[in-house]
Amino acid sequence: MKLAFFDDYKLGVVKGDGIVDVSAVVRDIPHTGPDSLISGLIEHFAAWRGKLDAAAAGGKPLPLSGVQLRAPLPKPGNIACMAVNYMEDGTRSAPAPLNAFHKAPTAIIGPGETMVLPDVPATIFEGEAEIAVVIGKRASKVSAADAMGYVFGYVNFIDGSARGLPPSGNVFFQMKSRDTFCPIGPFIVTADEVPDPHKLQVRLWVNGEVKQNFNTDDMAHKIPRCIEWVTSIHTLEPGDILATGTNHRGLSAFMDGDTVELETEGLGRLTIKVRDELKRTWSRETRLDRQNQGFDTPTPQTGGKYAAKATA
Repeated sequence: MKLAFFDDYKLGVVKGDGIVDVSAVVRDIPHTGPDSLISGLIEHFAAWRGKLDAAAAGGKPLPLSGVQLRAPLPKPGNIACMAVNYMEDGTRSAPAPLNAFHKAPTAIIGPGETMVLPDVPATIFEGEAEIAVVIGKRASKVSAADAMGYVFGYVNFIDGSARGLPPSGNVFFQMKSRDTFCPIGPFIVTADEVPDPHKLQVRLWVNGEVKQNFNTDDMAHKIPRCIEWVTSIHTLEPGDILATGTNHRGLSAFMDGDTVELETEGLGRLTIKVRDELKRTWSRETRLDRQNQGFDTPTPQTGGKYAAKATA
């Protein structure tokens, strides 16, 4: 099943190119807004799935092209993100040590919305194509052997980053947790529709040009191990997000006016815009392009505020 919010946060079930409004079916789920509605539905999904299936089968779909899709998880309690979790097409000799960071719930935006680049001296702004796990039930100290039983579904996830901010070493919080730096969507796909999340092709386009194109089989620490590790540190609740990382070789700068599209096999296509009131510029080269030129530093800024501080 594909679940989405649309227009004024009506809940819908996506069927092909249409969406069926099922908000009347779930109105009795205790909630104070769309965030608690979707988390409550996820927590008790077994009791509601039959009703949703019936409503979706009997309802008249609205064309997806005629509605505004919203973030399918408007305000998750936890957004845990795995760091350096790909083998980079075999260029890493061994997996990096397990590591993660949090994004703030206010970083969430949905389809058609805009990532806003702040006035800070970042060396570059990037967005990482990822798949994210949506947690289905309370998870604390879960073993890897049991971990997939805690997965409700999957969603496209872009990890916005403001890299290189001073002071050196003060990294993840100010780089990752900024408002609008967590686009997700266009819908949640339940786990039964994804036979193997470790064999999915992930593609990200910037203004129609493919920049990232990799398979999740390159993931270093697989989803069960990630869930085991994160839940050994803190509890994950229904509707929480665990992002699984990216293959960094195709990363390139996000700039003002960009249209960014992320599509993971079976998870739909997420489209967002980028706005930078400072109109800063970088070349369009990827990290792999830079490596092939013999550089191990980010693409230098070519114009706009802070450009004089950028180095090749």
